[in-house]
Amino acid sequence: MANFEESNPLLPKHGQEFEASKDEKKPTAKNGGAPAPAAVSIGWTADGLPVGEVNMQRSQWDSGIFACLGRTDEFCSSDLEVCLLGSIAPCLLYGSNVERLGSTPGTFANHCLPYTALYLIGNSFFGGNCLAPWFSYPTRTAMRRKFNLEGSCEALGRSCGCCGSILEDEVHREQCETACDFATHVFCHPCALCQEGREVRRRLHHPGFNTQPVLAMIPPGGQTMGRMG
Repeated sequence: MANFEESNPLLPKHGQEFEASKDEKKPTAKNGGAPAPAAVSIGWTADGLPVGEVNMQRSQWDSGIFACLGRTDEFCSSDLEVCLLGSIAPCLLYGSNVERLGSTPGTFANHCLPYTALYLIGNSFFGGNCLAPWFSYPTRTAMRRKFNLEGSCEALGRSCGCCGSILEDEVHREQCETACDFATHVFCHPCALCQEGREVRRRLHHPGFNTQPVLAMIPPGGQTMGRMG
């Protein structure tokens, strides 16, 4: 799993570590209350190990992994599109997710084509899409880190109170979460792609659409010299 994670451009390469600033001030308590949790930027090594402090209050996913039809809101039509793509053409949905997450146009083909090749090989020789999840699961890990989302280990610990020793150690917790990301793509691959598609569409604009206002420069009209009377 480490080879696929290192080759994924959405995850930092080995040596590209972002350490938190030592001079950064910690938030203090207001009105005698408990101090607010520090929101410190965190970096990740190629082995998936965290560098720096972590804000333990993570947000939950916008929708569940089995909420394939989404919910009734302004993204309802987009959720239906995501569901259809995940069922019929998962390569297109995966490429779109990576392109939005990377926020750079042109990455669609670089990820869609390898996924399509693995998809065709798996269905032709093994009777199912069993190879593409090995290639696509680092995108889920990158999305979880980028948006500070709750992982499967934390969700399990919150619901049943287990995995306490794993959650206390940040290194072991992240290793467990990465393994859960891999297992989610292997055993629930279409649902995982759809959940990631719904999440990234609600959080990020497509990089191919320009959301900045365009200023049109209108040249001045032709000037004529008046006749001297």
